[in-house]
This record gives sequence, structure tokens and C-alpha cells, in this order.
Amino acid sequence: MSIFDPTPCRLGEGPLWLPDWQMLIWFDILGKQMLARRDGKTQVWQFDRHHSAAGRAQPDNLILASEDALWRFNLVTETRIQLCPLEADNPVTRSNDGRADPWGGFWIGTMGHNAERGAGAIYRYHKGELRQLVSDISISNAICFAPDRSCAYYTDTPTRRIMRVALDADTGWPTGDATIFADLRPAELNPDGAVTDATGNLWVACWGAACVICLSPQGTEIKRLPLPAAQPTCPAFGGPDLTDLMVTSAHHGLDTPDAQQGATFRLPDIAQGLAEPMVLL
Repeated sequence: MSIFDPTPCRLGEGPLWLPDWQMLIWFDILGKQMLARRDGKTQVWQFDRHHSAAGRAQPDNLILASEDALWRFNLVTETRIQLCPLEADNPVTRSNDGRADPWGGFWIGTMGHNAERGAGAIYRYHKGELRQLVSDISISNAICFAPDRSCAYYTDTPTRRIMRVALDADTGWPTGDATIFADLRPAELNPDGAVTDATGNLWVACWGAACVICLSPQGTEIKRLPLPAAQPTCPAFGGPDLTDLMVTSAHHGLDTPDAQQGATFRLPDIAQGLAEPMVLL
């Protein structure tokens, strides 16, 4: 394990590996920044609003989620174009966890700026349509997808339960009600961001527990990776072979954070990851 980038993020989130650029991007939500690191150098984009998650889109474009909209962002020209509003009429909420799905959609969760109970929701943006999927979410997290395209996962962090919902094989829209995939209440773990590997295991950052856990496709814990950061927030697979686990963290709320709190970490040769799907804009 090593520090991939030492920038102390107040609330690091949304790591995304860009294979074509051999670059990791991520966000400091509270700092209103998007960061990127390539070839040992860090770049920072400063925004005027909170941003939290991104997906890949071609050519050289990202979809970005902010507190009030989804955007197309061009990495070459650094220009940004609004795609659609996201709870723009609700000043209580902002975007949080998000990830592209295998059908070219983009799932994005919202939450209250102060984690107001039930203020958030989870949406899917697909072919120009933004549709709400889940309501009454307090802290949206752990959005990720089974590699066989059978289901999606998500959590409302305070519940300490990761949910699973079946997806239509042709369209990627949910079918039926969500069920409990993993109940982390007995372990007293707070699930934050998550990502699946090529075999279908879930790698879940656990806020406040200084670790990432690996859950089997059956929802049982099979591995635990300790981290020096008390508040890991989200993992992503990266590196030339997509076998390194990159993990963001946060120092927000810590009384006396050391230099490792809020840093972004690299754990080498953890598992075989998959490239994130392209979002159809």
C-alpha cells in the first residue's frame, strides 16, 4: 500500500480510472474540486459548486455530477456543457456516489448537504432521460454492477445494509424490488463507495473503520484490507492492468487529522478489475 496522491481532500470521492489517459480522476466534494493524477503529476479543476462523481464518455469526454446538474466535460478543451438538471430546485441536496452501468447509463445518488434523513434519492441517466429509481435515501453510496449484468448494488449508508436489485438484460432498468445483499449491522460497518471486480466480488470502503472489505457474490466478507485513513470513501480499479485498487478518503470531521487523512491510496495487485463502461451521452 502506498499513497498515490497526498492531496488532503476534505471529502475525497468518486475515483475513476481512465485507461486511454492512464490517469485517475477523483473529487474533493467539499472543496468543489476535481483532481487528476498522471505520470506523477496532479492537476486540479476548481468549480463553483460541489461535484462528486464521473463516468467515461467518448471522445475525451466525461459525464460529471454536480449538486444541481449532470454535465458533459471535455478533458482536452476543459469545457463543460449541461446535460440536464439534477434536483436543481432543491437547495437541501447535492450529488454523491455515482457510476456508469454496462448499458451506457449513469447512476447517481443524491443526499442532503447535512445528511438530512431521507432527503436524497438514486437516479439513472440513460439516452438523455433522467429517471428516479429509489427515494428517501439519506446517504447514497456503493452504486456498482455485477459483471454478468444481472443486478445493481447500492446502499443508504446509515442503514448499514447493501441492497441488490435485478436489472433487465436488454435495457438495464431495474425489475422488481431490491433485496438485502449484505447486512453489515452485526459488524458495525458503514458502507461507503464500492466497486466490483471481474469475478463479481464487491470491494467496499467502510467509513470510520479504516478499511476496505471484499464481499463475495453471496454477500459474505472474504477479505479485509486495512488503510491508514480512518475515513476511506470509495475504491476504483486502476493501473495498466486494472489490478490496483485506488481508494479515496476524507479528513472532514476529524479533530486532528494527520497527513494521510484525505489522501488517495494505491493498493497494488489486489484483484482483476474491469474498465468502467462508457456512458452514452
